[in-house]
Amino acid sequence: MDEEINSENKINNSQPDYTMYKYHTTSQSSSIVKEEAVTENKDMEDETNNPSAPEDSSEPTQIKIIGTAHVSQKSIDEVVDSIKQEKPDIVAVELCRSRYEGLKGEDKSNEEVSIKQLIGEGKIYFFLMQWLLAYMQKKIGKEMGVKPGSEMISAIDAAEEIGADIALVDRDIQITLRRFWNKMGFFEKIKMIGSLVGGIVGIGGKQMQNVDMDNITNQDVVTMLVEELRKIAPTAAEVLIDERDAYIAGSLVNVAANAGSGKKIIAVVGAGHKSGIQKYLSQPDTIPSLNELNTLPKKRKFSITKAFGFAIVGLAIATFLLIILSGTPLELLLMAFGGWFLINGTLSAGGTFIARGHPYSVLTAFSTAWLTSLNPMMAAGWFAGLMEAKQRKPRKQDFKTITQMETKEQMFNNRLFRVVLVAALTNIGSMIGTFLGVYVMLQITGIDPTEVIEAGLRNIGL
Repeated sequence: MDEEINSENKINNSQPDYTMYKYHTTSQSSSIVKEEAVTENKDMEDETNNPSAPEDSSEPTQIKIIGTAHVSQKSIDEVVDSIKQEKPDIVAVELCRSRYEGLKGEDKSNEEVSIKQLIGEGKIYFFLMQWLLAYMQKKIGKEMGVKPGSEMISAIDAAEEIGADIALVDRDIQITLRRFWNKMGFFEKIKMIGSLVGGIVGIGGKQMQNVDMDNITNQDVVTMLVEELRKIAPTAAEVLIDERDAYIAGSLVNVAANAGSGKKIIAVVGAGHKSGIQKYLSQPDTIPSLNELNTLPKKRKFSITKAFGFAIVGLAIATFLLIILSGTPLELLLMAFGGWFLINGTLSAGGTFIARGHPYSVLTAFSTAWLTSLNPMMAAGWFAGLMEAKQRKPRKQDFKTITQMETKEQMFNNRLFRVVLVAALTNIGSMIGTFLGVYVMLQITGIDPTEVIEAGLRNIGL
């Protein structure tokens, strides 16, 4: 053990800092896996011996896996009872360092989100996705009367009570979320966000609505929920479930290898991970490198999102060129541009207004929308968001409470959330305004694009 949290309970913080032990590839055949689900269904309990493990006179290390529902009081009670009865040497929890510190109220990070980086690097929708995921889990927890993460805190408290060491075996949450966002395609992101919003407003699928949280650790229910996620967003399921199954299994192998022989380890993980982790532990040679699972996928040089943005700009520029080349009188040309300016600006400003942006932010959106629609490297939301941040600078408390908001009033009182919402809705308004503006310009000038294109082709002999 390298680092002590207190005199009795230790968390090793060697590299990488979100596992308890350094990774040893030569030790993956040293453990016996004992699996037990937190459920009354006894047929789910089984014990798996590693077929590749060589015979050894030393006593084998045992790993007991407990699958829990993250928002169930029944799971909390069963986790605590199991730890107190088994008295393990180590309690491994499905947490990374930052999540552990957040749950324990020991978050030492003073890092604040850079507004310019958040807006300028196109992280607005990624930020909103993070918030939606956190809000959804908190909403479910509130309905169940259980705070999300309570079973992990209870496991840690129980470990401290019996003097067991604590192992943090999950991948860093930021790496998971960034891999999750970067690997998803445009339409999958839209579908995922739509499902989250639907769940928040209560229009989720019947299957999801009829789930009993106290029975969520039942394997049939777990399978149904996982398959439901795979239908909605297969890439999300791969990153959030499959990759983390492998990562947690690899971390547990490392914990067992470094704990020494004859140790008892209890791993507390979400029910959706239990089966996948067990499969990896029964065949440790199939566990991928943890370093590989910690790398961020390279950004795609081409994406539907980028193509869509360039297509919108191309449409606007092509319309202007079409009007100019058609010999439209200057007076009519100015009227068409005026219509474009007003429609694009009004809809962009409307998005800012809906987000309850500052009057200066509304004015900024109105005045810049026409220009940003002609440049794929700029967006009206950037300017409006930066103006909002300037007029209502996010406070330190806004960064801390962004994931704790529950009511609409709390959301709009959080300046950071409002900056993000202003930028997002302004961009949406500008996009709609571009399409509508093009239509109005063509109506004002009376130009039929098809006729102009056909005439041009005839002139060049095609």
